[in-house]
Amino acid sequence: MPYLTDNFANASSTHQFGVGANEAVKIAREQIASLIGCNHNEIIFTSGATEGINLAIKGIAESYGSKGKHIITVSTEHSAVLDTCKYLEKKGYKVSYLPVNTDGLLDLDLLKATISPETILISVMYVNNETGVIQDIKAISEIAHSNNVFFMTDGTQAIGKIDIDVEKMQIDLMPFSGHKIYGPKGVGALYVRQKRPRKISIEALQHGGGHEKGFRSGTLNVPGIVGLGIACEIAEKESKSDENRIRKMRNELEKELLKIEGAFINGNSDNRLYNTLNICLPGIHSEALIMRLSNPENKELVALSNGSACTANSLDASHVLIAMGLSETLAFNSIRISLGRFTTQKDLDVFVRVLHESIKELRRW
Repeated sequence: MPYLTDNFANASSTHQFGVGANEAVKIAREQIASLIGCNHNEIIFTSGATEGINLAIKGIAESYGSKGKHIITVSTEHSAVLDTCKYLEKKGYKVSYLPVNTDGLLDLDLLKATISPETILISVMYVNNETGVIQDIKAISEIAHSNNVFFMTDGTQAIGKIDIDVEKMQIDLMPFSGHKIYGPKGVGALYVRQKRPRKISIEALQHGGGHEKGFRSGTLNVPGIVGLGIACEIAEKESKSDENRIRKMRNELEKELLKIEGAFINGNSDNRLYNTLNICLPGIHSEALIMRLSNPENKELVALSNGSACTANSLDASHVLIAMGLSETLAFNSIRISLGRFTTQKDLDVFVRVLHESIKELRRW
């Protein structure tokens, strides 16, 4: 709040107010770097993961296009990655969209076989935003680097929930957003490796002022950046205690929901984020269920989804579930449930009760 009210100066200004704002940005940079195991000078502030993804992929394509024009990604990636890659295809780049197994995990042998001398980047999401499936990031980065290819992972769903050390994991680029770890919306960061032997130079998307070491021009969102920094600091201190409590609630909820006739879990149960549950309820259309649970006339409101909020206006079935081998019907019968640090057992008890009531009503129709 102080950076929205009292000290609203531009962090690039040299007067005392600007110096104070700049100092707050430096502290936030250190807080973020501490959470993911990098140097503060490897953090570029953005408006969120979507911008970070665009900057990373397009930036690599422009900077290293002379080496090759082949990019590898996965069919279950977020639309920010898939749409950016589709854009580059129009510019003459070749993109391989690898399939996944029925459990959502990438076949590493297929990845190895897809790499060519033209490959410049492999982009694989750390944690899937719909199923919570966690990819073997360390193994994928080793495959990339053994072939002299850069490796990017979308860390949006992982940061603040999974212990991430970008140095140990050999990650080259990692975009993420603030609001996924209870920070402000409209702010994020992109980690870009600056340590040798893989010091990375990416071409900027926007110019004018040379902010963020020339990677991303534009006046810094100081209040958002400060909020992101604090959110990272809290996550570093409290994520482990959150994990144990939330995992226990998620597992109990899963056990209860699997009692519903025909229900099954989408995604690998062993390699899955502790707060996420994607479950198929055959015979129940997810949109009808969601509308019923979120009806303002109900005493208890429940917020859940059948996919990514970024594709909520799409009438298509989840591309993630389709890529995992589900039929369109079963994909439309699936819902994603996410538990947070403020979710209580009472919340879950209410959810289970109203869910059962809603399913009975829908099946009666």
